[in-house]
Amino acid sequence: MEISINDEQLKALLSDVLDIYGYDFSDYSHASIVRRVNRLISLDKFPSFAEFHFRLRTDAQYLERFVEEITVNVTEMFRDPSFYTALRETVIPEIASKPFIRIWHAGCATGEEVYSMAIMLHEAGLLHKSLLYATDINPSVVEQTRRGIFSLAHMREYSENYIASGGKHDFSSYYSAKYDRVIFNDMLREKIICSTHNLVSDRSFNEFQLILCRNVLIYFDKYLQDRVLKLFDASLERLGFMALGSKETMKFSDVHPSYHQLGKEKIWRKKK
Repeated sequence: MEISINDEQLKALLSDVLDIYGYDFSDYSHASIVRRVNRLISLDKFPSFAEFHFRLRTDAQYLERFVEEITVNVTEMFRDPSFYTALRETVIPEIASKPFIRIWHAGCATGEEVYSMAIMLHEAGLLHKSLLYATDINPSVVEQTRRGIFSLAHMREYSENYIASGGKHDFSSYYSAKYDRVIFNDMLREKIICSTHNLVSDRSFNEFQLILCRNVLIYFDKYLQDRVLKLFDASLERLGFMALGSKETMKFSDVHPSYHQLGKEKIWRKKK
């Protein structure tokens, strides 16, 4: 029999996750979190919600599995090539004059978009004076970003995205292949600082010229979206840039009047 949690059970579950482990999922999109909890219960074949709840409360290792399933880690390199074309042509030339460039990839998942940015900075002659901060709530995907190891099967698609975004080099020159995996070059990996960071509860930790958080806010409710956008606003220097996913916006947020959108892509610039 398929188990489906009710609102009372979800509230109790999330309350325990917050009290015991400090992870606050209470402002995540209700429909999304219900769907993902139900999926996890089904995947791991729990006979009842009570047994699932007990396992989560008493097994800190199982929490890692829970966080992995609740947070969304779907990404690809040069995802939405027109977005990356806009970064190449509009944003990167604007930040090029900075003596040091700091970029934050918030909710970086497994890091494909971070490496995409590192490649573009290298091609613009800016990687030597750049640091890319890659953060996510999920420690296992942060570790994957740090290693820079990805499936060889995806490289053809990523290469096509790279070319469509304006890339002019041989994409395979950026990684070494071994069996069914690839590892990206040291020159890229050494410019990426990886860390766990919880957008719900953690504070700003630096000042950036560009913040990217793509396809993360769609899983939060409006209150939490606004809270996160205010965190980004506090972390962005004057005239800095903020980039969101294709279905995301800052128009409803209190910070919106301080920004103007650049063209059709979901990229905003902070006003003077």
